Amino acid sequence: MSETSSDDRCPIAILISGRGSNMRALIDACAAPDFPARIVMVLSNKPEAAGLDVARAAGLRAEAIDHRAFGKDRAAHERAVDAMLREAGVELVCLAGYMRLLTPFLTESWAGRMLNIHPSLLPAFPGLHTHERALEAGVKLHGCTVHLVTEVMDDGPILGQAAVPVHAGDTPENLAARVLEQEHRLYPAALRRLLRPETSPSAEDGGSLLVV
Repeated sequence: MSETSSDDRCPIAILISGRGSNMRALIDACAAPDFPARIVMVLSNKPEAAGLDVARAAGLRAEAIDHRAFGKDRAAHERAVDAMLREAGVELVCLAGYMRLLTPFLTESWAGRMLNIHPSLLPAFPGLHTHERALEAGVKLHGCTVHLVTEVMDDGPILGQAAVPVHAGDTPENLAARVLEQEHRLYPAALRRLLRPETSPSAEDGGSLLVV
């Protein structure tokens, strides 16, 4: 049996705004020849984003379209992003710390083909400061969610979740670190299942539930 060639794999783009830690997990996953996606572009709204250098070091095309050049015209910025994605032949987009509120233009243009990872067990704690809010609420489980992107922030169909227990004495920082470890496992697993569901069983190990 021959290995899956790069031409057979889904061409994806990763959108980042910062260091791109989840981007690194996706880069590592896509390096495997049997992974069903290949990265054709990493794109940021900030030219100074540290993740762009990481992408270039991995031999990937890395681009920036600075949102600040468009002022308050979000749609114009998104039209430029959309044009670059299409020029690169992208078929699926993974948001990985892309800190922009998207307009209906981009969410509708990529409906069913844009993923995001969020640091909570949605529908709990959409938006920012999820770890602080989880601790304030006294929840026993916290975690992360991969979902399809829709017009409503953090509200799209859930593709997978990973949970971690919340311990007495947890701080937002150490809780965030434990969740981030699961994010790096969950995002590639959820992407694989979306593209090739027959090869991606659910798993449970190490006290952390992975539902994909």
